[in-house]
Amino acid sequence: MTSAEWEQQIAALWADDTIDDRERVDRMRVLASAAPHPSLGAFELGGALDSAGEEADADEQYAAATAAALAGTDPARAAQLAVQHASTLRNLGRIDEAITMLQDAPSHASVGSAPAVFLALALHSAGRHDEALRVAIEAVEPTLPRYNRSIRAYAAALTGS
Repeated sequence: MTSAEWEQQIAALWADDTIDDRERVDRMRVLASAAPHPSLGAFELGGALDSAGEEADADEQYAAATAAALAGTDPARAAQLAVQHASTLRNLGRIDEAITMLQDAPSHASVGSAPAVFLALALHSAGRHDEALRVAIEAVEPTLPRYNRSIRAYAAALTGS
């Protein structure tokens, strides 16, 4: 199977809303084993496990994708990995790891402001509510048509800087 065919099958599997989580994971295992690069297979399988609520297994696959150099293979997926893996870590109660991962997340158009939004959620889970609100406001501020200077000032005031 070519890389393009593999990508098409991955996209089709994610788009198929007629199957349940278990079937998606089972089918993704097959596709992951045929991935053009091990990091791609681990990332996609991690996502399927994550979507199925199997966070501990997803964590293992996400870690495998990182170890297999996903960042060098597919920068868009690497940016998505930071968001997805950090969200999984937060759900597993590993909030400090999630915060660090999101603070270090690469920027990429494929995720937009998602790292900041997930960082705000992780900070909130850590009880750092003012910081969480500031991060969320700062993520939204560039999209506002006006009031930007005021919003930036209010956000900064939340954490005293």
